[in-house]
Amino acid sequence: MWRIARRSVAALLVLLVALVSVLVVNALRGGPASLAPPPAPKDVIEVRAAAERLAAAIRFRTVSKSPGVPSDPQAFRDLHDFLIRSFPRAHNTLKREVIGEYSLLYSWAGSDPSRKPILLTAHLDVVPEQGRWTRPPFSGAIADGFVWGRGALDDKAAVLAILEAVEYLVTRGFRPRRTIYLAFGHDEEIDGLNGAARIAARLKKRGVQLAAVFDEGWPIARGLVPGIERPVALIGTAEKGYLSLELIARTSGGHSAVPSRRSAIRVLLEAYTRLKASPFPASLRPPTSETLDHLAPEFSFIPKLVLTNRWLFGPVLLSRMEKVPEANTLVRTTAALTVIGAGEKDNVLPAKARLVVNFRILPGQTVAGVTAQVRRVVADPAIEVVQHGAASDPSPVSDIGSDGYRELVITVRQVFPDVAVAPALVINASDSRHYAHLADQVFRFRPSRLNLDDLGRIHGNDERIAIANYGEYIRFYIQLMRNSAGPQRRAPLN
Repeated sequence: MWRIARRSVAALLVLLVALVSVLVVNALRGGPASLAPPPAPKDVIEVRAAAERLAAAIRFRTVSKSPGVPSDPQAFRDLHDFLIRSFPRAHNTLKREVIGEYSLLYSWAGSDPSRKPILLTAHLDVVPEQGRWTRPPFSGAIADGFVWGRGALDDKAAVLAILEAVEYLVTRGFRPRRTIYLAFGHDEEIDGLNGAARIAARLKKRGVQLAAVFDEGWPIARGLVPGIERPVALIGTAEKGYLSLELIARTSGGHSAVPSRRSAIRVLLEAYTRLKASPFPASLRPPTSETLDHLAPEFSFIPKLVLTNRWLFGPVLLSRMEKVPEANTLVRTTAALTVIGAGEKDNVLPAKARLVVNFRILPGQTVAGVTAQVRRVVADPAIEVVQHGAASDPSPVSDIGSDGYRELVITVRQVFPDVAVAPALVINASDSRHYAHLADQVFRFRPSRLNLDDLGRIHGNDERIAIANYGEYIRFYIQLMRNSAGPQRRAPLN
């Protein structure tokens, strides 16, 4: 008996040692091999003059408020004219088209027609001003080392930096081997249907198939990922889908002195309570699982141990992520109540009540599937569930083994050598979704350096960009066009 017990204990100890060894080896092995590109050329950029052009562009009030005609159409036309004056060599070299009256499409013909083109996209429109600003939102003030104003981050900085890069490359005789398209939509902040969608339709009609699309996405931020000390550059390889559903309850109404259990408001709130009690399931899938793989080496030993051994710790990790709102949105389809309306008089039970729930859909799910699930949970004949506004399925997950991803990572490492780089899921919608059906791969990245406190400036008050960072913006796009459309080079793995 004792001999058998000792053998069992010994076997358990061997298994335990083996398990610990596997866990430690996985942790020490770290994540995927990283790219070690050669240094980028030392481009001399006249950053101050470029910052002044960005400041001037900010002064055009290209605001998007609601679908249809812009609130100030002339502001877009004036901005178009300003771009022509500011970048004469680019406009003499590239073909320029106005799409949907206010959006711009540029074509820079490549020397090798066998290569699929690439598309760089950004948007001309901005959200309305809100809150109290240190400097007026459309002043384009240059002060304290920053350019201030609406669009300094989202997204005129990208529009102007791309054109600065083209002007620089044209001046120095660069000619792309593959065609480069530049697409600047005018209504991204609404839905992109009159801007990017029409540009995409024009390209499709011409039979264009793109190798890669590069759009706005996550910025470079320190503290964006808790536990990692150095700045992190997250490259969006997918974005969540978008859907708003309107729930409309209709009942007989009545007098408030005799409250009914079937009042429209009560019926609606009970349905929403059922929705909140039935969240969509959480799961760790690409690209979020790829984010963890690539960032694992940046953590201290214990978190690294957990991340590199998700076959064992995955359920615990997922449970922890669900409890943090910023992480929870990366692992499930989320639902947020955004609009509610009912009643006009304090002593009348309204016969109609409505609310709107906005869903951000995880890759792997669909608009149709989410709608069907909501209808199953609501399950009340007094409530109608209808789509509110435009909707889009989650994008496909782009391949991190593709040339486009590799070229983008190389560019980030050349221009921002101090950052950690990883693929990631983008939680907001961008114009890139309109080009997905034309492109082999789509990537979303914003080359802006932000602290956590600065993230709220995007769509918030006191939007600004550091002049030094704007110089990096321009260098980033110069190098991205060299790496993606110039002579083919492959960086070594370290």
